[in-house]
Amino acid sequence: MISVRGLTKDFGPVRAVDDLTFDVGAGSVTGFLGPNGAGKSTTMRMLLGLDRPTAGTATVGGRDYREHPAPLREVGALLDAGAVHPGRTGRTHLRIAARSNGIPIARVEEVVERVGLGAASRRRIAGYSLGMRQRLGIATALLGDPPVLVFDEPVNGLDLEGVRWIRSLFRECAEEGRTVFVSSHLMSEVQLVADRVVIIGRGRLVADAEVGEIVGSRGSRVLVRSPDVDRLAAALAGEAEVRRRGPGEVEVVGLPEARVGDAAHAAGVAVHHLATVEESLEAAYWSLTEDAVEFRGGHERAGEAS
Repeated sequence: MISVRGLTKDFGPVRAVDDLTFDVGAGSVTGFLGPNGAGKSTTMRMLLGLDRPTAGTATVGGRDYREHPAPLREVGALLDAGAVHPGRTGRTHLRIAARSNGIPIARVEEVVERVGLGAASRRRIAGYSLGMRQRLGIATALLGDPPVLVFDEPVNGLDLEGVRWIRSLFRECAEEGRTVFVSSHLMSEVQLVADRVVIIGRGRLVADAEVGEIVGSRGSRVLVRSPDVDRLAAALAGEAEVRRRGPGEVEVVGLPEARVGDAAHAAGVAVHHLATVEESLEAAYWSLTEDAVEFRGGHERAGEAS
């Protein structure tokens, strides 16, 4: 299990991570989300002993990463798919990692097969695409058969088949009882694979909850199209919030679909469309982090100034 307690990191006058506390449990996939500059990569680097915290702790299995004598047997990590020697073959890279951590060489063949590198593992890494480097990085993370896996943007560079494969891999690892901690900007992918999410903004914890809880945090919403939305709004007054979305279209917040339909029928209002709005993790994420976005596009800045 991963345990983060009061984790803080200052780079001179800049506080990149600010008193973070959360846990990542075994047997599940946890998504790690936040805007650019939120402190996700810095948090992961401290977890893996690459940066020293200014304050607080980040441990794996109750120990600092640097205290593990054979770290690949405890924590498998992929932070940067490009951090490999381009002159080596993929297989040589894995064999060196295996020998340095006391892992049987036979394990190399097993992970090459599991990540689908195949014959490409005998080629020099310099000729690898980004997707192939990602697979090699994942193979390295799996090499020691560790109970904890940490990935930073693992979907980058993967084609559609690769994306489907990595979803299955994460779920398989969680079902095997491992701790899987994944940072990603792809909300739709996180929603498909994660059990929980930890969301940070400006280095601080914004949310730590199950995906269903985060997605449902904005309440039930029903989209209605009708030629008489004013009368429908009057019929629902006091029971729900009614928001206009366009000509003849409103969004009803706070009531289930059946209750909205019943109210329209009782008021004699014709309804041409009635459907529950399917919430997305992306929508909930933006709602939670809109005040914690450090870098915005030019049109957003213009909007803020107006």
